[in-house]
Amino acid sequence: MSVQIMEQAVRNGQLSDGDAQWFPYWLDRYARWTRQSSDTRIQIQPGSLIRFLQTLRDGGKPAFVRLQVVRALEFYQQLAELSSSSEVTKADLTEIRTTLERLTRADHERQAGDVRNARAETSEALKETEDAMLIGKIDSREPEVLQSMRKLMRVRHYAPRTERAYTGWVERFAQAFGGWADSFSQVGEVEIKEFLSDLAVQGRVAASTQNQAFNALLFLFRDVLKRELAFLEAVRAKRPQRLPVVLSREEVAAIFRHLRGESLLFAQLLYGGGLRHYEVLRLRIEDVDFDRRQLIIRDGKGARDRVTVLPEMTVEPLKLQIENVRKLHEQDLKTGFGSAWLPDAFASQSPEAPRQFAWQFVFPADKLSTDPHDGSTHRHHLHESVFRKALRRAVQNADIQKRVTPHTFRHSFATHLLESGSDIRTVQELLGHADLSTTMIYTHVLQQGPLGVKSPLDRL
Repeated sequence: MSVQIMEQAVRNGQLSDGDAQWFPYWLDRYARWTRQSSDTRIQIQPGSLIRFLQTLRDGGKPAFVRLQVVRALEFYQQLAELSSSSEVTKADLTEIRTTLERLTRADHERQAGDVRNARAETSEALKETEDAMLIGKIDSREPEVLQSMRKLMRVRHYAPRTERAYTGWVERFAQAFGGWADSFSQVGEVEIKEFLSDLAVQGRVAASTQNQAFNALLFLFRDVLKRELAFLEAVRAKRPQRLPVVLSREEVAAIFRHLRGESLLFAQLLYGGGLRHYEVLRLRIEDVDFDRRQLIIRDGKGARDRVTVLPEMTVEPLKLQIENVRKLHEQDLKTGFGSAWLPDAFASQSPEAPRQFAWQFVFPADKLSTDPHDGSTHRHHLHESVFRKALRRAVQNADIQKRVTPHTFRHSFATHLLESGSDIRTVQELLGHADLSTTMIYTHVLQQGPLGVKSPLDRL
């Protein structure tokens, strides 16, 4: 099921002269653009198709040409389905096709007027429409305010989890103050303060939860509704200052003894490099530098990149893990998949990158997943709950009574470095802290070393 079946359809006279000339050409162009072999079944995904169409648009191809591309791919999917003995998954390209049909008609209708202005108007309309398609499907039955909020969050590349949390808080706020009828025109600072106060007093939520609700409402009013709210910063809850939980070296070793395979390597990177949980999850093959014994942490907290240490103990296990990822990736490519998720902006600039081995995750998920925004299929990174569950069991088996989370290893990394005499500025750089005061908190939990304090009781 390759380009050959399209060429066979041409020879059989199944296409008109115009389509017979261009359908095989556009199928081959799309396959090359997505780095797929023309000798195997070509996987068509709405997200990658939209990006391909955008490159054609930016290159000056009119709407009717882009429509022909979509028709060619739809026809190919029909041929692939008919020639396959097993069930073939077809991408639904209806929305893309109907959009281009509308824009093609608009082009023809404008030809009688100012051609130059007509092209500019059509181009801008298409750009907005294609950007809207990249946003993905949004339930039209939702209140208009909520739909606008989702669109803006997706354009700004907010994480799906953040989108769910923010829209959830806005729904609760709407229920508390009269619903959606007037799009919040009658509510403002007073109602927000009342809502957040009720969360703290009646709901007894933590300060971090209250601040999440605050951020959701701030995004709604300031970014979606374009309303400035006076004195709103005063509503923020003050998070209590708590000292981080730190494990002793013996406790770290005890936990490691109860972890195996991928989970053990995951924990060793957390502790050995001072990484955050999500930083290990998002680690890609190209971020591992074995020669320099370092890890490159990209787009960390505060959208900052940094370099941290790659522990010698993890080198061989990490090489084995990467080799396993290579085998999995090669298998994905053979079945027509093999792409990893990349931010839309980068994926548009480098359409071949998602299928390259260097961009695969070091800790990939067991199963392929569908992007909720554009319907494309990728192999994402491991789900965050996988390591948490393994760690919870290991802590219980090691009989450690402290409250241990993945972040505890990062706290322990910093504290143990300072205990060993490492310069606090060096530790700050390894952790990626923008402010030294954030790193200084670890000086309060030191038990020994140059910054430690000996109790007067021990001197009696």
